[in-house]
Amino acid sequence: MKVFKPWAFQGSLNRKNYFEGWYFKHVSSNMEDVWSFIPGVALSAAYRHAFIQVLNGRTGESHVFEYEVEEFSASGRELNVHIGKSRFTSSEIFLDLKNTSLKISGKIAYTSLEPYPSTLFTPGIMGWYSFVPFMECKHGIVSMQHKLSGGLHVDKDYIDFNKGTGYIEKDWGSSFPESWVWLHCNTFNSSQSSFTFSVAKIPWLGSYFIGFISFLKLEDKFINFSTWSKAKIEKLEYVNNRLDIRIANKEYKLEIEALNNQAGPLKAPKLGSMQRIIKETVDAAISLSLTDKTGKIIFQDKGKRAGMELIEKILDYF
Repeated sequence: MKVFKPWAFQGSLNRKNYFEGWYFKHVSSNMEDVWSFIPGVALSAAYRHAFIQVLNGRTGESHVFEYEVEEFSASGRELNVHIGKSRFTSSEIFLDLKNTSLKISGKIAYTSLEPYPSTLFTPGIMGWYSFVPFMECKHGIVSMQHKLSGGLHVDKDYIDFNKGTGYIEKDWGSSFPESWVWLHCNTFNSSQSSFTFSVAKIPWLGSYFIGFISFLKLEDKFINFSTWSKAKIEKLEYVNNRLDIRIANKEYKLEIEALNNQAGPLKAPKLGSMQRIIKETVDAAISLSLTDKTGKIIFQDKGKRAGMELIEKILDYF
């Protein structure tokens, strides 16, 4: 069943009002460079095409390369996506991108991928919601953290990603939610840590609910904080470019502080059309503090080059 393989192509090119996209983030070992690449396909009634979005985290500059649908292919069994002359797999990406304002070429190899833990009843980060067929958007974590080697030629510069850190996730469905917050960081002082948080307004049976998914992966622990696991959001505030979050489950409480930084525009899907513009930074600073129910500090750390998206209407529900 594809539900147990979120990295694979979930849809088909015969779908209408459908999108599917993978998100590959790369941070250099010295954290001076961070680049994200988003290959995907958008199948709206008005315009069917494939795309590769590019975000330079250091500058906030973004680019979109568009292709005919016929230039897109993807495996329904493994992570293997081809768009134009570029390819994206679980072991490497190979880029050959060129337009009037940007040229990118090269290869980045991946080793020691850490997939999200899967069980029979919780096949991914969405838990049992993974089995619900009519949700407008589904989300999967392909690799919480992995090592990089190789590099990219960006115009006349060479970006070295040897010993850097990578991350892969993906989304598919008809539309992104009306509003949401998304955070991700796996470049903490502790090299074995990875964290993701996402909360959104989710349509449900003619109404909606506010749902969230989150995890904190430590060297010796994996802790889930999600709606489906009965965790709660106790605080969500955004003031002066600072996002403060507190979430809790039966055993732990996690305090998150994220400082927004240089953001760039990206296209997001609505009924398969990539006409919605959002802003994303991959240069946020983040602090975490994990305590148990007695208040004992279990883990504290700070991270750089964190990913962050904030569609502020979600704040109205807290």
